[in-house]
Amino acid sequence: QVQLVESGGGLVQPGGSLRLSCAASGSIVRFNAMGWYRQFPGKQRESVATIFGGGDAYYVDSVKGRFTISRDAAKNTIYLRMNSLNSEDTAVYYCYAQEKTTGYWGQGTQVTVSS
Repeated sequence: QVQLVESGGGLVQPGGSLRLSCAASGSIVRFNAMGWYRQFPGKQRESVATIFGGGDAYYVDSVKGRFTISRDAAKNTIYLRMNSLNSEDTAVYYCYAQEKTTGYWGQGTQVTVSS
């Protein structure tokens, strides 16, 4: 049905930047929200950034001013621009999309910020 495919992760030096992409494919749906979660080693997933249908965006406090979520509705794609990365940002980043009654997860992409 719906697939979410993340890309853009990798190894980056402290202070560097990455841009993650999440492409939604399959059935054409109207998501209430799409966003990014991350999971630190041995920890639960946490919400990082969310963009809602009306365009409003949410960011967890720890990334405000550093990360920017955006969307290209025509391509069914959202992005997460991550600047000023530090070691505490090392995690697996997951794309998430929420329909009215159904949520979807991507497979995740690893972001590693070197020490």
